[in-house]
Amino acid sequence: MSILKELELDIKKILKQAGYEVERLAMEESNRKDLGEYQLNDAMQLAKTYHDNPRNIAEKIKGELEKDSRFTNLNIAGPGFINFSLSNEYIVEILNRMNQDIFNNIDKKAPKKIVIDYGGANVAKALHVGHLRSANIGEALKRLALLLGYDALGDAHLGDYGRPLGLVLREIKARYPDLEYFDENYEGDFSEVELPITNADLEIIYPYASNKSKEDEQYLEEAREITLKIQKHEKGYYDLWKKVVDISKEDIKKTYADLNVSFEIWNGESDEMEFFDDLKKIYEDKNLLVESEGAMVVEVATDEDKAPMPPLLFIRSNGVASYETTDLAAILERKVNFNPDEMWYVVDGRQALHFEQTFRAARKAELISDEVVLEHVGFGTMNGKDGKPFKTRDGGVMSLKSLMDLVYQETFKKITNESLVGEEKESVAKTVAMAALKYADLLPYRGTDYIFEIEKFSDLEGKTGPYLLYSTIRMKSLLNKAIEQGIEFKEVKELKGETEKDLVLTLLYLPDLLDKSLEAKSLNEIADYIYKLTSIYNKFYSEHKVLVEENKDLQESWLVLTNIIYKINMLLLDVLGIKVPNKM
Repeated sequence: MSILKELELDIKKILKQAGYEVERLAMEESNRKDLGEYQLNDAMQLAKTYHDNPRNIAEKIKGELEKDSRFTNLNIAGPGFINFSLSNEYIVEILNRMNQDIFNNIDKKAPKKIVIDYGGANVAKALHVGHLRSANIGEALKRLALLLGYDALGDAHLGDYGRPLGLVLREIKARYPDLEYFDENYEGDFSEVELPITNADLEIIYPYASNKSKEDEQYLEEAREITLKIQKHEKGYYDLWKKVVDISKEDIKKTYADLNVSFEIWNGESDEMEFFDDLKKIYEDKNLLVESEGAMVVEVATDEDKAPMPPLLFIRSNGVASYETTDLAAILERKVNFNPDEMWYVVDGRQALHFEQTFRAARKAELISDEVVLEHVGFGTMNGKDGKPFKTRDGGVMSLKSLMDLVYQETFKKITNESLVGEEKESVAKTVAMAALKYADLLPYRGTDYIFEIEKFSDLEGKTGPYLLYSTIRMKSLLNKAIEQGIEFKEVKELKGETEKDLVLTLLYLPDLLDKSLEAKSLNEIADYIYKLTSIYNKFYSEHKVLVEENKDLQESWLVLTNIIYKINMLLLDVLGIKVPNKM
């Protein structure tokens, strides 16, 4: 149990000793630090229950609190607001508990299994800037859920079963018509057939095929036919599809790894559509499929809808399963293979209607129980300085690798440490670049659009990832220098000064912040918090010459405090998926 939550339970017992009982303590941080660090606002509510003047109630509670050495500066303001601060002795005790284990100040949740869908990369296309937020937010939410005690699994949910791959195979056929994959009479082993295509080729082929399909109806229809052949596992086309998927998947994995994003489940829509026959039977048995203009749909509108709710497209008129159907199959597959308590979909907020239809259709067919949570965790777009979605100079959609390289080039210029040269400098610049990119992406509330400015967010000053890295490395350097000089720092013995107190009060707020962040499924609270904690520490660092302090008890205490802040920074940066280099 976290320290502040434990303290609140103790205060409830103290209220009981004063003759009052409350179900939930009304304790909060004070806006008037001159009156006290915390404020109890229970007297007014208790006055209604116990039919007494709130000031009288506050006086009785204050009298009991004064008996506890943990509280100081007790006073009553207004009609009955009880203000108090924490004693220095108690602050020392708190820090020593944190020093033993920083997890002493983190609340764990009841066990729960969660599958988080935050990939969605289409293997026919190069990852673009639109994939950044899904990957960053999803990975950080998974890490936060794991930190707080959930069993969380990340699912890449690769797009490998729709028309984009039909277009790619159609164009490969145009460019390499003599490949064995297109020979109906070929009897050999397709796994041994060499495919003269790299991922770089695929990055060219899909845009070309996509543009051509918009101008050539026959070309588009042939791509649709090939898509159906893939889904029916037709010999040759299905084997070529597997090769293309493997080539693309390896490049996708590398890009995600560069972003420090990982998945426990690397399924694609094709894996989930292995459940299609079972899925279709469920909907047929429940008479939920309705014919509409040659297609099969599921009606999901309800009488409570205030706006039109179109039906979910289950099977297209050409017999191809829809995008919505693959998500329904994924729900069924996850239920069978993982039986999660919750499924979170970290996907662009503009997909809200799709997920509303999908979730309704899943519930209507009882694919999962009512207790299972299905939630769309939507997010806004990352935009350029013009306020529009990030583009290349020629106006095209920028690839994620191109954006990562632009940020790398900017951070490389700003690393001026002369001891960093060659490959080491390149490695550090890459780590700093990813910190700049990820922190900027997680800093705004996920539901809002934001403007990404490469120069601003790669700066070593201000509210940036590089600033946090530099400050955290400096903490570690201070601790290492102390060790080199033979200075021990095992426990806090004394503290003085307002900045130290501010650091401790900020640390105490951490568990509540983590809870709120998980509840809102947004990382901006954590991004703000780590900046605030780091800024207060840097103020402390500038105020004190730790390594030359003559008061050895105070010096040791400052080093322990530094060690705690360093560990918290490392923990929270890891939650955000940000790596910290050894130096920069």
